Amino acid sequence: MGQPDTVNMVKNAVGVAGGAALLAPVAPPLLHGLAGLAVVGLGIFAAGSLVFKAAEAFQGMENPLKQKGDGPKKH
Repeated sequence: MGQPDTVNMVKNAVGVAGGAALLAPVAPPLLHGLAGLAVVGLGIFAAGSLVFKAAEAFQGMENPLKQKGDGPKKH
């Protein structure tokens, strides 16, 4: 194995550091925005699940206003 090319290593390090320095002012608000979208999405998903479960429960219930039994007798 040969010696590592220090010139290219330094150029790569400077390039990575420069890119990170350019993204530094933008990254925190962007990450906060993405986290906020994830939290809002999770809340919407949970609310939708609750509504769906409630709708299923109401569909499975018997009508509380309907009289239980055979109903009126016909002669």
